[in-house]
Amino acid sequence: MEKIEPEPIMATTLVTNGTVDFRGRTADKRTTGGWKASPFIMVNEVAERLAFFAIAVNMVAYLVIEMRQALPDAATHVTNWVGAAYVLPLFGAFVADSYLGRFMTIVVFSCIYAVGMVLLTLSASIDSLHPPPCMARPCPPATQGQTSFLYVALTLIALGTGGIKPCVSSFGADQFDEADEKEMTKKYAFFNWFFFTINMGAILGITVLVYIQDKKGWTWGFGVPTGAMILSLIILAAGVPYYRFQRPMGSPFTRFLQVTVASIGNHLKGVQVPSEAQLYEVSSKESDIKGARKLPHTTQYRFLDKAAVVIDPEGNTRNRWRLCTVTQVEEFKCLIRLLPIWASTIALQICFAQFSTFFVSQARTMDRELNNSFTIPPGSIPVFGTVTGLVLVPFYEKFIVPMLRKRTGLPRGITSLQRIGVGLFISIFAMIIASLVEKKRRDSSPLQISVFWLFPQYFLVGTAEVFTYVGQLEFFYDEATDSTRSISGAIFLSEIGLGSWLSTALVKIIEATTGGVERGWLRNTVNTSKLDNFYWVLTGINVVNFFIYLWVARRYKGKKRGTVIDEAEVEVQMSGGKEVN
Repeated sequence: MEKIEPEPIMATTLVTNGTVDFRGRTADKRTTGGWKASPFIMVNEVAERLAFFAIAVNMVAYLVIEMRQALPDAATHVTNWVGAAYVLPLFGAFVADSYLGRFMTIVVFSCIYAVGMVLLTLSASIDSLHPPPCMARPCPPATQGQTSFLYVALTLIALGTGGIKPCVSSFGADQFDEADEKEMTKKYAFFNWFFFTINMGAILGITVLVYIQDKKGWTWGFGVPTGAMILSLIILAAGVPYYRFQRPMGSPFTRFLQVTVASIGNHLKGVQVPSEAQLYEVSSKESDIKGARKLPHTTQYRFLDKAAVVIDPEGNTRNRWRLCTVTQVEEFKCLIRLLPIWASTIALQICFAQFSTFFVSQARTMDRELNNSFTIPPGSIPVFGTVTGLVLVPFYEKFIVPMLRKRTGLPRGITSLQRIGVGLFISIFAMIIASLVEKKRRDSSPLQISVFWLFPQYFLVGTAEVFTYVGQLEFFYDEATDSTRSISGAIFLSEIGLGSWLSTALVKIIEATTGGVERGWLRNTVNTSKLDNFYWVLTGINVVNFFIYLWVARRYKGKKRGTVIDEAEVEVQMSGGKEVN
């Protein structure tokens, strides 16, 4: 009898998601990925968030106190900068998917980030780069050159975070193989703990670093996170032997444009969509997109199927501007399906924009003393929200998820769409509380109301962020295709940037319609402003947005194991995970 050799163990330990190790070989689960690789990635995120939040919560004060800008102008400049930092991930994702890959994109843009931090530190430490101390009123504002130098530093920081943000969560998720049930469960836990690290970086930035800035000055306040960013690069590089790398798969934007051109071209020729079997697909096991798996055909957005109709069977099938594969068309469809969910959660980001602008400005006018021996720096007040994340994420992961999992049978306890919806609902009450507290603060004598009155609104905003941010991380990663995960993550992050810009626009509109900075709701000082009215406007926007989201989420049809979710599964998404008969 012929002896049958057992299959090598190595064949059963290789990943199936197309990732490779640092030598370029298919990654082995025993030596790469998982929780062996994740800590190195999380350290980079902690350092980046530490630096970002140390700047974000202090920049309004820096612009007002050091650069002599008016409060409304400083607030809008900061929200514009935050907006740019969260829209630029679209560029970072393009670079990652098309040319560098996620890891090298993180490294390159971390270096750009570090250069921006160095320039910001110089702006604060060199006398000629900021206005001199003011001994008489009115104080002279910063010169054009001083302002330009500061804005160059902030631009590099925004560009740096724009390259890091769309890649780091996706790179972390790449360390878990979706075909392995155990690793799949760990991937969902990774998203929760990744959000935990974001809050860890934030809490260090808005407590330790803000305290350093308050006691030691702006040079130390900006210099310490600069050193932390440089150190994180070294730690990130130390994890190279443990990482799983996803190779660049070419520009998805080019492929999206090809599908659009081909479908419009065939439509103008009067081409009709035939049966699924007659649509073009390459015959190889792998798709025509380098490193990506094939996608099955779906019936949604049938107009785009015209891009895959073969007009001339004897013609050139390699020209993707005339003929696309089914997988390429479905890749574009997957992206389009995400857009309604993306659009229906932008309004929430307007509330988050107040976290480090008007909320902090309120804190400056309140009693911040503890036991008559320690005064809380106003820039540290957002710690109320970040502590919520630090406490709630472990509690949710260890207690709530197992309880919900037993009830629903879902790996995450509830679906990502439900989790996002919970966060949107909580944000409504966050703005109601913010408005009521602000009215009490304004009606009280200066410095007679404790800063801890701000805790409820920070707690509710922080809770809303725990649910929505992690839910969106899960949703945009899971519903993306192999070749669009960086882009999908960037689209999610861009809504944070658009929310900041919308906050700026809303501030300008309210200024213009209520009497300007002299007589309107938003004036040069918080005590003479009517922020409670502004918060009521945000409450109304969130209520309308919540119902729009419910309507959109119930009609969402997405990717699930390569197929379209049918109507019964949509009901499962929004009804707790149980089948609806």
